Amino acid sequence: MTSKPWLLYALVTMVFWGLWGAFAGVSSEHGFPETLVYCVWAVTMVPPAIWALSRINWQLQYDARSIVYGCIIGFLGSGGQMVLFHAVKTGPAYLIFPVISLSPIVTIVLSFFFLKERTTKLGLLGIILALVALPLFDYSGTAGAGDYGSGWYAMALIVLGAWGVQAFFMKLSNESMHAESIFFYMMITGLALIPVALMMTDFSAPIDWGWGMGGPYFAAMIQILNSIGALCLVYAFRFGKAMVVSPMTNAGAPLTTAILSLALLGVVPGGYRLAGIVLALLAAGLLAAEPEDEAVSLPEGKKA
Repeated sequence: MTSKPWLLYALVTMVFWGLWGAFAGVSSEHGFPETLVYCVWAVTMVPPAIWALSRINWQLQYDARSIVYGCIIGFLGSGGQMVLFHAVKTGPAYLIFPVISLSPIVTIVLSFFFLKERTTKLGLLGIILALVALPLFDYSGTAGAGDYGSGWYAMALIVLGAWGVQAFFMKLSNESMHAESIFFYMMITGLALIPVALMMTDFSAPIDWGWGMGGPYFAAMIQILNSIGALCLVYAFRFGKAMVVSPMTNAGAPLTTAILSLALLGVVPGGYRLAGIVLALLAAGLLAAEPEDEAVSLPEGKKA
């Protein structure tokens, strides 16, 4: 594991995002709006960002390139989430999420052509299995999307593109930036879009502001898992190939969620999800076993 630090961080991301995924829907199911969940998530990005900066003695990079890269990464992630809010209100979630789950394809293509990343036959097989597995976790096989029109599909493609390009820039920026600086700008941009989320919120509906499962405090306990996973993802991109890290974490997180849902909640996966679990397990094993064909070094004077 010490010879593959990217794998350690990727596994931590998978576990934290898997835990988050198992309970992420609880708040909205109890009446706490998704838009306010976003606001809570943005705030929970602050503690990991502060901790990360403290590791490098608060040496935040604020040159023009770092700010631009950091804002691109942050706004692609947060902006994609905003588009997703609208997409699920106008289209079928059981088709939207399988489409969005294919965002690693964008990352892989961009990394292949612009970062000149390559992988072994073993890694290639793992990537293919992960990409096949991803849509299966959310696909229900239900027909009848025609009633929703076609606008939802365009928005799903926007989110797919935004998150795929975000992962690419996350790897690209790691070649010249501290991972900690990248995450700081992700946190800042997330906070900057809170007013947009508030404007999208229907405050005329009843909202629980207490300590229950439908309130902001329970949401914060769940969303901090998301934030810590995001920080570990930045570190995974620091040391690993984008074309390996992206499909592994994107397939591994719902795999962990499915396993936890089965173990803790007794939720038995359906046929499509079960197939996704099997393929994701095989993909994760293949990607983890891929031999290291190049040493990944940090920029001179930088600390991850």
